[in-house]
Amino acid sequence: MLRLEGLEKRFGDVVAVSDLWLDVGRGELLTLLGPSGCGKTTTLRMIAGFETATAGRVLLDGRDVTTLPPQRRGTGMVFQNYALFPHLDVHENVAFGLKAQGVPRADIPRRVERALELVDLPGYGSRKVQQLSGGQQQRVALARALAPEPPVLLLDEPLSNLDAALRERTRSELRALLKSLGITSIFVTHDQEEAFALSDRVALLRAGRLQQVGTPEELYLEPANAFVASFLGRASFLPARVVAAEGEIVVCELSGGVRWPAARGGVDARPGAEVRLMLRPEAIALTADGADGAGSLPGRVTERQFGGATTLYRVETPAGEVLVQAGARAAAQGDTVRLHPADASAPRVYPATEPPSR
Repeated sequence: MLRLEGLEKRFGDVVAVSDLWLDVGRGELLTLLGPSGCGKTTTLRMIAGFETATAGRVLLDGRDVTTLPPQRRGTGMVFQNYALFPHLDVHENVAFGLKAQGVPRADIPRRVERALELVDLPGYGSRKVQQLSGGQQQRVALARALAPEPPVLLLDEPLSNLDAALRERTRSELRALLKSLGITSIFVTHDQEEAFALSDRVALLRAGRLQQVGTPEELYLEPANAFVASFLGRASFLPARVVAAEGEIVVCELSGGVRWPAARGGVDARPGAEVRLMLRPEAIALTADGADGAGSLPGRVTERQFGGATTLYRVETPAGEVLVQAGARAAAQGDTVRLHPADASAPRVYPATEPPSR
């Protein structure tokens, strides 16, 4: 449905987006995720036509729209600040895009009301924008984008102005609505939890370059590099040396002589190679000191953060600090403990020369 071919955007000497190739399927909800300044919004604005690409092409349903103005591309956009007109009521705000599209005047009331019904605001047409809550304004902005029935909907952090509870509820409603309508959607956010909750697939950007694209599960469980691993959730990285390799599993020796298996993950990790071992907190088992120590890493709990169902422990070991997620009563601050992987493929190796960075 949407294809980006070698898309690039330069602002003088600054490269905001570099050689971006991406395909978005019909009806798919894809999120552009990454830290501030990584090129997410610039990419969205190039798709919409609000920014001119320095190089590359934007194809919409096989049609090259790279040089077309926004109103001729057939995309709808929901802005971060909603961009509602305060001097117009809800009906007039939603009707604005229909008028610009040249929809016959007689059809506009019906389509405005249908768009308001889709976002659960029937009968709100005569309300003033200033009378609405933040969540209601967000839905009016969505209704305005949906009213022209665009084949592609672009959303630039539309939930960022909502409080935490409303944001969580709204994103569930938003995903259900977009999937029920079958609209191809591109969502921009820097919040990984939001990306995971909304998306069919996630495209993670860093400094204008695509790092990895895949389902939320693929990015979290099989990160392509150390940046992806460190940006998506918590992770510990320990220096290690490969001592054996068989297929996709390698054996790594940590400081102190402890040996742990790990997934190769596409890294050329031959015996003798220096690597960094990535550990997810929930994939490390924590036991009391004195339990079977074979293959386990000794450590001391330096911090304990209670989080309800689980507790996060910071454990200082001879190999470095390790974050462990376990039950609230697994250990107390100051306890000596032992750590080992919950399964052989849970740790992953990355080149020693590729330190994680957000």
